[in-house]
Amino acid sequence: MSVQFLSKLSQNYIELLNDDEYYDVTIEVGDDPNVRIFRAHKNILCYRSSYLRRILASNNRNNNNNLVHIRLPNISPENFQIILEYIYGGILSLNVDDTDFLKVLAAADKLNLQELVDYLQKYLIENESEWIVQNFGFTKQIISNSNNLEFCTNLMAQFPEKILLSFNFTSLSERSLISLIKKDDLQMKEAEIWEHVLKWGLAQNPTLILDPETWSDDDFETMKNTLQNCLPLIRFFSLSSREFSQKVRPYQKVLKRELYENLVDSFMDPDSKPNENVLLPRNIKIEKIIDSKIVTSFGIVKTISRQIDKMDRKSGWIYS
Repeated sequence: MSVQFLSKLSQNYIELLNDDEYYDVTIEVGDDPNVRIFRAHKNILCYRSSYLRRILASNNRNNNNNLVHIRLPNISPENFQIILEYIYGGILSLNVDDTDFLKVLAAADKLNLQELVDYLQKYLIENESEWIVQNFGFTKQIISNSNNLEFCTNLMAQFPEKILLSFNFTSLSERSLISLIKKDDLQMKEAEIWEHVLKWGLAQNPTLILDPETWSDDDFETMKNTLQNCLPLIRFFSLSSREFSQKVRPYQKVLKRELYENLVDSFMDPDSKPNENVLLPRNIKIEKIIDSKIVTSFGIVKTISRQIDKMDRKSGWIYS
């Protein structure tokens, strides 16, 4: 027989957190003028947070005193109070303010509290996706202070049109862009992905003129070097022949010669096979063909503005 009495255990640990005796750690949280000192216990912090364990281990080596003092200036006292209650009692007390959820998520990620991170991500995506998409610039700013790039990348992959219009897309780091376009479930036509990658490349080279017809060989080489880590992630063989002709052919000098020749062959002869590995088509989950200003539901949220273009799957190549 096995019985768990977790409610009382949680209550006792919260009482321990609020007790002014027996603590052996002080934590200075926040930045002037909003700073607060918390009292805690090394054993609990070490076993609940690998991040705090590393800090405490370092402090123990450099401090012969029993009382350890650490600083967390990038977390607000209000959010750290929420984090501590989770660490001690396994409880989460949050207001309905979406900004609080995001800030606590970023703090939990920094402290390597994966269980809490997973819960908050799931809650936000299932219940607050519309707010997050509408305020993606703020969301990205908050999350970018943590290591949780995947959260933003997943949101961009599911709702690309709305999000890419809500903030300066070209300000993405190369790492963020690569994380996005490598996703198999990026819900966007391949031609549009290619166009956004080109826009990003142009933004990194403001001296380049928009019209590739005016580019010199050096200009093409500059763009090729800028996009060298992005180009292998574009599914060029998913394009229609018209898309290839209109959107890729003008930039042919950016591509490797063999790749470009393989593309030409595939669009001229659907039975031809490329001489290199080809990425599979993306997993676009669209329920029906609709107007280009509307998107179908992707099953992540029940109510979300629908912004993905209708699909054009007239590709000259089927992946194997």
